[in-house]
Amino acid sequence: MDTSARLLNLLSLLQTPREWSGTELADRLDVSTRTIRRYIDRLRELGYPVEATMGTIGGYRLIAGRALPPLLLDDEEAVAIAVGLRAAAGSAVDGIEDASLRALTKLEQVLPSRLRYRVGALGTAVVAMTGGGPRVEPAVLTVLAGAITNHERVRFSYRAAAGTETRRHIEPQRLVANGRRWYLVAWDLDRDDWRLFRVDRLADPTATGARATARELPAADAAAFVQDKLRGMWPSAPVVVDFAAEPETVRAHLGQATTGELEPLPNGGSRWSVDADRLDWMAVRLLMLDLPFTVQSPPALVERLRTFGERARAATA
Repeated sequence: MDTSARLLNLLSLLQTPREWSGTELADRLDVSTRTIRRYIDRLRELGYPVEATMGTIGGYRLIAGRALPPLLLDDEEAVAIAVGLRAAAGSAVDGIEDASLRALTKLEQVLPSRLRYRVGALGTAVVAMTGGGPRVEPAVLTVLAGAITNHERVRFSYRAAAGTETRRHIEPQRLVANGRRWYLVAWDLDRDDWRLFRVDRLADPTATGARATARELPAADAAAFVQDKLRGMWPSAPVVVDFAAEPETVRAHLGQATTGELEPLPNGGSRWSVDADRLDWMAVRLLMLDLPFTVQSPPALVERLRTFGERARAATA
């Protein structure tokens, strides 16, 4: 094995998340510990920040440096990164598509043919459905994520749904991605309460350096907190619908994700009781079931159906 090959093997070993003793590296590469020290110096000259610790349990490991040196990837890592970069082209993070495509181009130029085929096959078989959802700036996410990690307070401008803008002083807890939207879960210092912020409505975040207090969320985790808050924005209403079909038939039409309760009726039909947060969507769903039904409650759902029926008649007149 020549020197260049041994250097690459040494770099591959050092990229694993552990510390290697000089003796271990020498045994792996079949060289002396003196040669290992010379190889380490060569890697440092090439820009790889290799740290050496002294003592009987000392050794070598890669640390974070000022610049990003070239990385060595195994087959599975290269495929995973390539697929992830392709998916990032449809991300809700503004501006990331161009950077992802540049990185993907560089990676695919050096991929062996066998790996290029695997990445291409995945790209052909999988289609990313992109929408016109809100976009967020990568710099905003970076500041917020850094403040969460460092337990720092943050100040920013926030635009509410009504368009009003306010200055906020918060202690960030977690960033949560929900579909094509990003949410920040945080403790609002001015309002002395937990708040949920849409990141696309947030501008000019600045970490103040002040220490954030450790707090316990009023939910199992940040994702559950976001779900509860979003659900509260759409007050639910109890819906009762009778179908001229047995519960098994209704359940088959509703699908496996059916919520609420289905119970048989004496006339051979069935009654569905469920909480709905969007009566207009419930009306559309009922019309799409292709089953005879009668709404028992609420009256607002009957009005939605009557409105839809009038629109349908006008459109087909």
